[in-house]
Amino acid sequence: MAPSMSMIQSNQLNILDFVVNKCHGVKGLSELGLKALPDQYIQPPQERFDRTTNEEPNKDSIPVINMSNWDDPDVAKAICDAACKWGFFQIVNHGVPIRVLEDVKDATHKFYALPAEEKQKYSKEWSVSNNVRCGTSFSPGAEKALEWKDYLSLFFVSDDEAASLWPPVCRNQALEYIKSSEPIVKKLLEILMKGLNVKEIDETKEATLMGSKRINLNYYPKCPTPELTVGVGRHSDVSTLTILLQDDIGGLYVRNTETMKWVHVPPVAGSLVINVGDALQIMSNGKYKSIEHRVIANGTNNRISVPIFVNPRPSDVIGPLPEVVGSGEKPLYKNVLYSDYVRHFFKKAHDGKGTVEFAMI
Repeated sequence: MAPSMSMIQSNQLNILDFVVNKCHGVKGLSELGLKALPDQYIQPPQERFDRTTNEEPNKDSIPVINMSNWDDPDVAKAICDAACKWGFFQIVNHGVPIRVLEDVKDATHKFYALPAEEKQKYSKEWSVSNNVRCGTSFSPGAEKALEWKDYLSLFFVSDDEAASLWPPVCRNQALEYIKSSEPIVKKLLEILMKGLNVKEIDETKEATLMGSKRINLNYYPKCPTPELTVGVGRHSDVSTLTILLQDDIGGLYVRNTETMKWVHVPPVAGSLVINVGDALQIMSNGKYKSIEHRVIANGTNNRISVPIFVNPRPSDVIGPLPEVVGSGEKPLYKNVLYSDYVRHFFKKAHDGKGTVEFAMI
């Protein structure tokens, strides 16, 4: 039996058991009708988001790039410029069918509509594979304050593994989204590599750039006092590229590295948000920027997002590409085993750009 509201509010142990162990997540807390935020979710003042002081006033958001003509040199220039300045851009007319995007959003809602007992089968304690993980916040064991988010994380190994291990309610839709986005990923990386004077992506480079993929189905339920917490704290991704599908609610903010203010990434119908991850920043020797971003909590709406993290393989060693430093440019980063880098990221709470220091010379 689920704990009562009074038990949840008064007992820290019950909160963690209810949210983490029983896999009710913050969705379950939200549905209890809490009038106040549990203490575990109250962020320190410096991590809260105050629009009056943090948000960039009257500032254009990240570029929106029309991909209807992939071969247009202006399109390639816009992509490389955005990767250098913003680390983020949105693409429209990208070739992924709108039906595929709508189906994976619907499947995300269907997964979170499952009973907690069903979702618990995919939790850390119960999942039959580390490649399938349902959880909440980011790293509850390492965080002093929890984030107001639930997630299902699916690491893609093969169609057969997905068929046997991924939740049936969202399996096909997640797979179709991954496969439909692959041509975009390859084209974007081809353009970005040419911007680094890498003329050709051979099999070895392709494997290092996009040798593994992970898809997350994220759920941000409405929050009783959103100004006291965060949906996702300040961080940059550890990926090569992230391909993000967001719904129409909004709440994603990106750091403007010139002013250090936060800029909202407004939902654009049919678009995908692309961002540079730490792996590509390292491989480009800092030319392309993985930028801090965050998600605010929402007091009136439930929000979902579906990112695909395109990564090196865990066994790959990443460092500045030879083509980038071959002309005498000083390397800013050392070579690191990608699995070590990812492990370092997940063993701590979100801390802005702190992870990339792990690879700095």
